[in-house]
Amino acid sequence: MSTEVTLFESYEQDFNGLLLSIQGKLSAATSQGIGEFPTRDPHTDADDRIEQRKASIRRAELEMDEADDMLSHLEELLSHIPQTQRSKPAYVSRVRAAKATLTACKKQSRDLYHSATRAELLQRNDQWSTAEPDERTRLLAGHQTLEEGSARLEDSTRVALRTEEVGAEILRNLRGQREQIVHASDTLHTADTNIDRSSGIMKRMIRQMYRQRVIFALIGVFFLALISIILYFKLRR
Repeated sequence: MSTEVTLFESYEQDFNGLLLSIQGKLSAATSQGIGEFPTRDPHTDADDRIEQRKASIRRAELEMDEADDMLSHLEELLSHIPQTQRSKPAYVSRVRAAKATLTACKKQSRDLYHSATRAELLQRNDQWSTAEPDERTRLLAGHQTLEEGSARLEDSTRVALRTEEVGAEILRNLRGQREQIVHASDTLHTADTNIDRSSGIMKRMIRQMYRQRVIFALIGVFFLALISIILYFKLRR
């Protein structure tokens, strides 16, 4: 027998033992009267009985979580059993049956818990209907106080929401003003750049004008000198 098969059978044995424990706890919860209406017998402590039912269900749920982990180990071990193993189909069927049984236990646990919760609500309604006048008055006063507190909380919530809306509107306005300022700053920067560029162009034009004046002056001096030389030689003849 391979190691995987040995481990599988060991885990399966532990799983079956845990499954029996789960079924026992669920049976105990069922026998405690889950699903039945709470009795009106004043000598019966219905609240304690309902809590015992829920405690049994919680213990069963803890064991079902453990069973889930063990079932995952079984499936992992099953995947390592070679296909050539003659008994592998039987192991596959056993894992499927174990999973189906655990699923049925989970469903039973949910049904029992819902029944226990319903019984608890019915018990509270029964206690309300049989309460003494003074106790009923205190309960009504407490309920009214709770409603008033809820109303104040709702008013505070509305004020907080309104304040949040006003704050958001202010932030939007500030954001819009910031965008306008940034846009104006960009416009001023662009205008300043254009002014600098225009100033540079004007300076170059002025320098060019002065340069042309100097050139024209030199040309005039040259022609005057040339004319003077020509007249000088002509007059000497």
